[in-house]
Amino acid sequence: MFKNKKIIIFITILICMVFSGCAQKEKAKEVVSLKLTTYPLKVVDSYDRTVTIEKEPKRVITIAPNIAETVYALNKGEELVGRSDYDDYPVEISKVPAVGQLTNPSLEKIVELKPDVVIASTHFSKDVVKKLEDLNIKVIVLYGEENFDGVYNTITKVGEVLNANEKAKGLVEDMKKKVAQVEAKVKTASKPSVYYVVGFGKSGDYTAGKDTFIGNMLEMAGGKNAAADVTGWKYSIEELVEKNPDILICSKDYDSKKGIEATTGYKDLKAVKGGKLLEMDQNIVDRQGPRLAEGLEAIAKLIHPELFK
Repeated sequence: MFKNKKIIIFITILICMVFSGCAQKEKAKEVVSLKLTTYPLKVVDSYDRTVTIEKEPKRVITIAPNIAETVYALNKGEELVGRSDYDDYPVEISKVPAVGQLTNPSLEKIVELKPDVVIASTHFSKDVVKKLEDLNIKVIVLYGEENFDGVYNTITKVGEVLNANEKAKGLVEDMKKKVAQVEAKVKTASKPSVYYVVGFGKSGDYTAGKDTFIGNMLEMAGGKNAAADVTGWKYSIEELVEKNPDILICSKDYDSKKGIEATTGYKDLKAVKGGKLLEMDQNIVDRQGPRLAEGLEAIAKLIHPELFK
């Protein structure tokens, strides 16, 4: 009986080793598949187009700030040969030739740069895609859903296209970790009402409504979106005065704070009078790229500075 028991134990251990070995092999396969992209690569982009990339791109043009930032975050900046007028981060990108605006770049400049692939994002016209395709230029349009998962997906796809899968995986994991840390810190905190200033004054009043990614980020960062009663971006000064939120967040660029402090309606809000008109680099929130987790943390620090000492 003792002998049989030993046999059973031996078989159990053997089975565990076999399954463990299989698991390790599967894990190894996964690691190998993450390290290198196999070309030709078929990519289904956000316009539901299947684009075939024949070989690893060495000449890349970006037509979106978030995509440009992603390329650099993946350590592929040296392969960038062209960018849009709005692709301005990191600073070294200023040395890369500009090819025009997000919606209507110069086709001539793009052709001159002989890109292996053009990667664009939101606002990129389907007509421009067609014109570039007619010129035998590969175009991929990538933009995710209006949430962090959408951003992760875009980063992962750019990583796959540029053969930077491991770097993309690490980048996404780091972002997820930071998001989780921020949400954990603010989980039990009070939720002051927060109004995010997108535009104000003569050009109209704009903010982040309840269906926007930024509106959602205000909630994730431990605030209550003062504009949660509307969808989209348009708001009114009358509604804002009625809400009289605890905190206003504006861009630190373009003298936004000074303008708000001098604008009728805004200047009498309790947040403005009480020193709660707060500035931040809105690019890390407006652009759905690799700095977005930093953007979430920056908002949380403005809303709950006491939690981030």
